[in-house]
Amino acid sequence: MRALTTADMAHLFRALAQSIAAARDELCRLDGVIGDADHGIAMEQGFGAASKAVDALPAGATLADQLNAAAKGFLNAVGASSGPLYATAFMRAAKAAGARAEMPMNEAPGLIVAMAEGIRSRGKAETGEKTMVDVWAPAAAVAAQGMADRLPVSEIMARIREAAAAGADSTRSMVATKGRSARLGERSLGHVDPGAASAAMVLDVMANEWGKHETD
Repeated sequence: MRALTTADMAHLFRALAQSIAAARDELCRLDGVIGDADHGIAMEQGFGAASKAVDALPAGATLADQLNAAAKGFLNAVGASSGPLYATAFMRAAKAAGARAEMPMNEAPGLIVAMAEGIRSRGKAETGEKTMVDVWAPAAAVAAQGMADRLPVSEIMARIREAAAAGADSTRSMVATKGRSARLGERSLGHVDPGAASAAMVLDVMANEWGKHETD
């Protein structure tokens, strides 16, 4: 069975940093419609800092060490609401991953479930409120169901990617009731939530990185 190693985790954070940096301007454009036009900058800084924190760890660091370092790096770099949310997500994932150098790849979808619960509980948001929870919750649901059904990781990750993309798109038809965009009320209708858009990008990278490997 293919394992998810600390080298894989470090590579994931580099890929996340690169992908979000490339999407910075588009995320700022989305945020400019219903927010302060700085979401792309915050996300680029957060994932860049998280990746650097992971890469700075000494040899022998565990998966939990990496995810906790990413949490601290992200939080120190981003003071906006996404900082505490992603920091909590990474800390929940750290607890799920544990103090080990590798874990079975078929347990990897469980990290997404843990991250989603961290974001939901920290943000005190539910689906339908036009936030990143509208992406993370459905992604976590298909991850959990795929694990229960013992599907190949590649299939679970494909379903996670689809659920995340659909979740982001669904925010177009929602009126924001949480965060800064809530002040716009009905004017937020018809626009994708920038936090949901970036969450879908994050999950797309995770699905791509972990979906390359079968477990059977």
